[in-house]
Amino acid sequence: MAAISPIEWDKFLSQFPDPHILQTSPWGRLKADFGWHLAFVASHECGAQILIKRILPGINFAYIPKGPVGQNWDQLWPDIDAICRARNCVFLKVEPDYWENAYPKQAGNSFRFPDEFIQSHHSIQPLRTLIVDLKGEESQILGRMKQKTRYNIKLAPKKNVIVNPQVELSAFYDLMKITGQRDQFGIHSLAYYQRAYDLFHERDQCQMLLAEFEGSPISALIVFRAGYRAWYFYGASSNLHRDRMPNYLLQWEAIRWAKSQGCCEYDLWGVPDVDLATLETNFTSRNDGLWGVYRFKRGFGGELKRSIGPWDRVYNPFLYRLYSVWLKYRKDEG
Repeated sequence: MAAISPIEWDKFLSQFPDPHILQTSPWGRLKADFGWHLAFVASHECGAQILIKRILPGINFAYIPKGPVGQNWDQLWPDIDAICRARNCVFLKVEPDYWENAYPKQAGNSFRFPDEFIQSHHSIQPLRTLIVDLKGEESQILGRMKQKTRYNIKLAPKKNVIVNPQVELSAFYDLMKITGQRDQFGIHSLAYYQRAYDLFHERDQCQMLLAEFEGSPISALIVFRAGYRAWYFYGASSNLHRDRMPNYLLQWEAIRWAKSQGCCEYDLWGVPDVDLATLETNFTSRNDGLWGVYRFKRGFGGELKRSIGPWDRVYNPFLYRLYSVWLKYRKDEG
């Protein structure tokens, strides 16, 4: 087995009905356009899209988001190791596409990391999320939501909120800048969001929805899909007209779009990494981190799930220790 081309990766991936969107070639192309390098390895039953990023001149780290794809991963690691060592990677981070307490059934006996891997305390993707079940009629999906959320979905049109798809992202980005400043998080450039939209929209795998009131944009989101799953990755809103509940109607229209595309699950993508009892006890009093978004997302009737988390394969122990100290310092400072 050896490294393969992006075209060969697409051919390989076509045999799997439901790979995670972060293992698809449009996602790899997006990351490649913004500073990452790509590598692919595959056998007939498993494979991985590997993202490689420079830390310092001549020093890199490698990342497999929501992969590898398939089973019997043991046959991949020698080739992945060879790629990582050739690219001077300090370590490889792997975040598998398996839920906690469910992966033995999903992966059979094939899900084993070699002893050289260590479980990491630093994840890149959210560890915990809410998954909305899209099976059944729209009335059944609404019926699984909390009463207040259903009320707000119906209230928005009564308050003259209109939601339509858009192909030009300038209004979305203006709202994203407002949201990032209000909620104190970093955002990508307009070029990044536009490229993400273009790459997936040309495959009919994403939709940008814009909510307006009297012709003024007040809320927007971009929803993506692959296989039977959809993901809510990016959302933004104005500081104005929040009492008109545009975000609720937006999410409902995104859910309807995902269902129309044949999706059975809608991933709300990221809530605080604590158990359900803790979430329900604290969501009314906490506003830090992802607590505010949990208060909103919980109403859509999703099931709380946690991934098995990240695993690291260390190639340079000294530099990895420095990286770990830096992560701890950054967390303490934050």
